[in-house]
Amino acid sequence: MTVLVPGVTARRIDTHRLTLNVLEVEGRTGTPVLFVHGNVSSSLFWQTTMLALPERFRPLAVDLRGFGDTDPEPVDATRGLSDYADDVAALVSAMDLAPVHLVGWSMGGGVVLQYLLDKPAAIASLTLVNPVSPYGFGGTRGIDGELCHPAGAGSGAGSANPEFVQRLAAGDTGDDSPLSPRQVLLAHYVKPPCVPEHLDLLVDSMLSTRTGDDHYPGTVTTTDAWPGTVPGARGVLNSMSPTNFRIADLSTVDPKPPVLWVRGTEDVIVSDTSLHDLAYLGSIGAVPGWPGAETFPPQPMIAQTRAVLGTYGNYREVAIPDSGHGPHLDQPDAFRKALVDHLTAAG
Repeated sequence: MTVLVPGVTARRIDTHRLTLNVLEVEGRTGTPVLFVHGNVSSSLFWQTTMLALPERFRPLAVDLRGFGDTDPEPVDATRGLSDYADDVAALVSAMDLAPVHLVGWSMGGGVVLQYLLDKPAAIASLTLVNPVSPYGFGGTRGIDGELCHPAGAGSGAGSANPEFVQRLAAGDTGDDSPLSPRQVLLAHYVKPPCVPEHLDLLVDSMLSTRTGDDHYPGTVTTTDAWPGTVPGARGVLNSMSPTNFRIADLSTVDPKPPVLWVRGTEDVIVSDTSLHDLAYLGSIGAVPGWPGAETFPPQPMIAQTRAVLGTYGNYREVAIPDSGHGPHLDQPDAFRKALVDHLTAAG
C-alpha cells in the first residue's frame, strides 16, 4: 500500500528481472537522480527529499524486491547484495536513465556500491548515506574486515530481534513497546527527540517489508560458536553477512564517478558502537556469553568504510552533527545542501 505526498506519483516498471515500483515527482524531466532505500523501509522514506530537489533534477525512488509495492521476489543471500544491484541495473536500463545519479541509504548504500563495482559507466555520481560497511554487517574486526569466525557467526538473520520481526509481520502501528516499528524508527532511524515529518506514512513504509525465510530476516543456521548462529543462504540480513557481501577494494573501478559519503555523527545502527552489532552488545553485557574483545570485538564500521573508499580515491566525506541513521529525516536541510552541492559539482 503506497501512501504518497502531494506532488509524487507511483508507477510499476516492467524489467527483464521483475516489476519494480518507482516514485517520481510530477512534471520533472531533468537529470535523473535515483534514490535507493535501506532495510525495513521503502521508497516512501525519500519523498520529501525528492520534492526538495531543484527543478533541474528528475528525482526517482525505487522499492527494492520484497519492500513496498515491488514484486516480492526471493533474495539469494549467497550473492550478497547483487540481487538488489542487478534489479536496479535492470530498472536503469528499462527507463533509459544512464548516466544516473544514485543515492543509497544504509543497505541501499551497499546496493549502489555493488552497482558501482559492476557498472561504473552507467553512474554520473554516487551518494552513500550511512551505508552498510563494505564488509557487511556484523562478524568482522579490523579495518580490513577479517572474519571473527570463518562461517560468519555474529552476522545474518540470527541477529534479528524475534519480537521486532513478529511485530513487523503483524503490522504493528502502536507505540507500546521499544520493539514496535514506530519506536524503533524514533529511537534508531533518527536521533531522538526528532519526530520526522509524515511519521505514520514512514511506519506504513516499514510495515511493507515482507517477512520470512526468503525476505526479512532470512534463514538461520545454528552453531556452537558465540552467539549461536551463522548466516543462512536466503533472505535480507544474510545478504549483508560478510561471508556473502564483501567489497575490499575499489581501486580497479573505471571510470570513477565522484562519491559523496554522508553520515550522521549520532548513528546507532551503522557505527563503530552499533546497537545492532551483536559483538558490541556483548561488550556492554546486553548479549550473554561474549567471548571478549580479542576474539569478537565490535565491528569498526565507519573505519572500514573509510578504508575501502580510500582505495577508490574520488570521494568526499560529510559528517552531519546531531544526526542519526537517517540524516535526510532528522537534519534534512544539511543533508539536502550536501546532496545538491554534490550533484551540481558532478554535472
